[in-house]
Order: sequence, then structure tokens, then C-alpha cells
Amino acid sequence: MFELSQDRKGVTWDVLMYVPTVVGLGIGALMFWYDKNQGLAYLLFFLACFFLFQGVHRILGRMLVLPQSPVSLDVSRQRVSLALRNGEVVELVKNVRYFSDHAGKSFGLTGMDMMGSKRQYVFHKGQFADVVAFGRVADALKVFA
Repeated sequence: MFELSQDRKGVTWDVLMYVPTVVGLGIGALMFWYDKNQGLAYLLFFLACFFLFQGVHRILGRMLVLPQSPVSLDVSRQRVSLALRNGEVVELVKNVRYFSDHAGKSFGLTGMDMMGSKRQYVFHKGQFADVVAFGRVADALKVFA
């Protein structure tokens, strides 16, 4: 059983990435709006909103604030069990797949739960107690690669 914690360092990097992007797209949208190029203004405004929503979701997910955020992870050869913040326990039992990134800083986990719903989760190295725990989870999940 691996307990997850808030990834404050990762949140800092996400804020440094998303805030300038959203502000830049928003300013660009305003500039094109008043320059009478509404078509491009709408596109940039859409992109600003998209990155804003995506950034907020990613940051709240890393901080384990969302109700569907996993707070613990238990891995066995047949299944992966996740305890969510809202108290629900999800067991991925079918079509479980493990995807690691090339940098080794995060991994994705997908699978079907007991009710037949597809679930997808992303875990970051900073959410684990230490690098050793992250490595042990990654090694245990390689069965599903």
C-alpha cells in the first residue's frame, strides 16, 4: 500500500507554465478583438480558456483536492486498488495498462473497474513519500505494461 501526498514542487512548475500561457493568450485575444480580427480573437480566447481549465484540473489533481483524486495505491498481480479522496475504493481489474514517461517523473494507469467503467489516472514522482517508493510502484506496475 502506497500513500500519496500533495506534490507542491510540481504544482509550482505547473503554475509557472500555465499562468503565463493563459495570460499571453488572453492578452493576444484582447489585442486581436480591438484590432477588428474577431475570428482570431475567438480562437485565442478559446485556447486561453482551455489552458485555464486544464491547468486548474492538473494543479488540483496534484494537490489531491479533487474528489476523484487517488490518495493511496495498492498493487497486486491481478488488480490495482485505488482509494479516492471521496472515500470510494476503485479496483482496476480488466485491461489494466501502465504507461511510464521517458523522463521517469510520472506514469499513467488505465483500466476497467468492477462496474465496467474505464478509469484513467496520472501519478507524479512528487506525490510519493520518496524516490524509492516511486520506483517500487513503477516496478510493481511493469507487469501491466
